[in-house]
Amino acid sequence: MPMENVEHSEGTPLILLAGGTGYIGGRLLKALEARGRPVRCLARRPRFLQARVGPGTEVVAGDCLDRSTLGPVMSGVHTAYYLVHSMGSPRDFEEDDRQAARNFVNAASQAGVQRIIYLGGLGDPSSELSSHLRSRQEVGEILRRSNVPVIEFRASIILGSGSLSLEMIRALVERLPVMICPRWVSTPAQPIAIEDVVAYLLEALSLPAGETRVFEIGGADQVSYADIMREYARQRGLRRWMISVPVLTPRLSSLWLGLVTPVYARVGRKLVDSLRHPTVVRDASAAQVFSVRPRGLRAAMVRGLHNEDQEFAQTRWSDALSSGGRPQPWGGLRFGMRNVDSRVIQVNVPAKIAFAPIRRIGGTTGWYFANFLWRLRGFLDLLAGGVGLRRGRRDPETLLVGDTLDFWRVEEFDADRRLRLVAEMKVPGRAWLEFEVTGDSAHSTIRQTAIFDPRGLFGLVYWYGLYPLHRRIFAGMLRKIAEATLIDLS
Repeated sequence: MPMENVEHSEGTPLILLAGGTGYIGGRLLKALEARGRPVRCLARRPRFLQARVGPGTEVVAGDCLDRSTLGPVMSGVHTAYYLVHSMGSPRDFEEDDRQAARNFVNAASQAGVQRIIYLGGLGDPSSELSSHLRSRQEVGEILRRSNVPVIEFRASIILGSGSLSLEMIRALVERLPVMICPRWVSTPAQPIAIEDVVAYLLEALSLPAGETRVFEIGGADQVSYADIMREYARQRGLRRWMISVPVLTPRLSSLWLGLVTPVYARVGRKLVDSLRHPTVVRDASAAQVFSVRPRGLRAAMVRGLHNEDQEFAQTRWSDALSSGGRPQPWGGLRFGMRNVDSRVIQVNVPAKIAFAPIRRIGGTTGWYFANFLWRLRGFLDLLAGGVGLRRGRRDPETLLVGDTLDFWRVEEFDADRRLRLVAEMKVPGRAWLEFEVTGDSAHSTIRQTAIFDPRGLFGLVYWYGLYPLHRRIFAGMLRKIAEATLIDLS
């Protein structure tokens, strides 16, 4: 039965956040918690989010593509933020977006949710938009067709520490003194700082009840992607030359981006296709309704780079679960016998010191042995449409469950004892890499285990064909980790 004035048990309206594992959702979650708002986070894999939320935030399991999981999630919710996007999916992301939106809004309607707040993308709907921008606006339309009031924001490029756009710009400008620029770098846009986006999302909670509106939001300046890169170079004190070329197809552009930036090829193709379209504010009504006064490009860049220079950004686009693509639908498929490569080594150091090199693995630290082969594997993964090694890691010293770590993700982490990584690179099956340390104040045992569940005959060929190389790499890695413990001891 629909509920009239749904409120939290303590009298404060309960907020549902769908997309809390994403870049924007992660920032919004922290802002809501800082204001003492009761929040329930919807997550496909709750354990990846649990370590990142405050003590008063609830994390519940649910999947927007599985309607049956959403009913209990909506119970007692007053306002729902919908920040879900399937662009990282290897499947038809447009159909996934449609289905997820329908499921979400139907469940919200049945539960009596009072408002949905959604963040989409700018772009002239009367023009032939890219599949990415078209899908963003189509999701808004699906949400608005229900009887639940919807506040939809449409934004252009979002700039902030850890954002996809800023990481891409940073990598391009830092690595390429001379840039071959296709036409899309001249397309007008209205970049907006992540802090201003979050401010809009927060203020939407105070709008009058029952309203359904679409608001276009952008920063104070209309610029091109080339202008953004020039501003980055200016603030970094770099001199860069840009050479315009008349033709560079989206596919070639995306492969080029995948090689020199953190944007891997699958997302790159969709992103570049969208950059061909102007994304500027044409309806300025947000300025009359909200108190937010968005900063310009220079201020947004200063803020983003300041936070990039800190040890780590609050959230990163690559930490989003969707950055690795939707989990493969393994149900119903037959896997061969699980293949395990396990080895141990003894070290004469306490367990805490023995675990320290494991805690730092990946990213700028590397993988301790045959790093050139890891880089080659990352390059091949990029060419296959995977994530490659470009995501790095959030912080060089600390790990949390759910963190990305090159083409792995932290599945389990027990400080000074256990690290379990699940693979997000392209493999014909499922793969994990696990480290476990046991011992006392003087001696420790490090166990390293590689696990592979092959899918079909090709999976078996993959495992046994590469096993001699894998065996050498894993043995060398464990040996070098043991040597690194002695450095930490000294």
